[in-house]
Amino acid sequence: MENNKPKISVVVPVYKEELNIRPFLARIEKVFEQMAKSYEIIFALDPSPDRTEEVIIEEINRNPNIKLMVFSRRFGQPAATMAGILGCSGETCVAIDVDLQDQPELIEKMYVKLSEGYEVVYAKRRSRKGETFIKRVISHVGYSLINRFSDVQIPRNTGDFRIMTRRVIEELRRLNESHGFLRGLVAYVGFKQTFIEYDRDERYSGKGNYNRLTGSLKIGLNGLISFSSKPLFMMSIVGFVIAGLSFLLGAWYVVQKIIGIDLTPGLSTTVLVVSFFAGVQLLGLGLIGEYVGRIYDEVKGRPMYIVDRQVNFEKKA
Repeated sequence: MENNKPKISVVVPVYKEELNIRPFLARIEKVFEQMAKSYEIIFALDPSPDRTEEVIIEEINRNPNIKLMVFSRRFGQPAATMAGILGCSGETCVAIDVDLQDQPELIEKMYVKLSEGYEVVYAKRRSRKGETFIKRVISHVGYSLINRFSDVQIPRNTGDFRIMTRRVIEELRRLNESHGFLRGLVAYVGFKQTFIEYDRDERYSGKGNYNRLTGSLKIGLNGLISFSSKPLFMMSIVGFVIAGLSFLLGAWYVVQKIIGIDLTPGLSTTVLVVSFFAGVQLLGLGLIGEYVGRIYDEVKGRPMYIVDRQVNFEKKA
């Protein structure tokens, strides 16, 4: 049975991508024809209102190397990607999006790189076509903050597009975290990792299925909060400094009352200062709330995803 396992598994999270399925398969199948390696392609599908599922099933009837995993509801791209990775059977696994922004042709180069003794080869974006200036700024700031405060270093300008060995997949299986932040989890697992650079293309068809601004912010928070407690320490320092400034301001006000001279006319601006301090306190509470929320999610112990059905997977004994 071990000899029947494919050399490469490809995990493709999809949601409302009916127009991209066939163009994606046309390109990636050519890659495997050239590599002459056994493979499986797992589409991890959040239930879609369009014909994404029907198109995939039609392609399964054409190519038996294609498989489909359908979830009970929409769990999101991170969960879908992790489900596909943990459910694959290949000696190695590639995570890639279906929109062809990440070129399937790079898989061969990444696979060859593994033979140099690496456990993970990820694709690093040299340029990003189709991304707005705001998105690039948010990405730059987010990676800067993550790598400054996080306990693990997450490579800049990367996404989930990467290839990893079975050893890494099995280590990921041991991590019982519900956020599914793949690039952070792979960085945490460690081992010998490297990268290749590429120029990212625009989407082949359609629009992305998540809000670029809020989606990027959510990813940034996951990377920062899930892998470090340093922000809490920083808020403690800020609180200590503000408490010291408040004490000095109060002492200065008392001195003025004692000497009977108003050295700072308009000290009523204290209201503004108090408002500022209140804002900082709310920021601190919000930060603590993010940590508490993640603790709450982990304590509940709910699964990251629930699979409704699988198509073309081998039945387990």
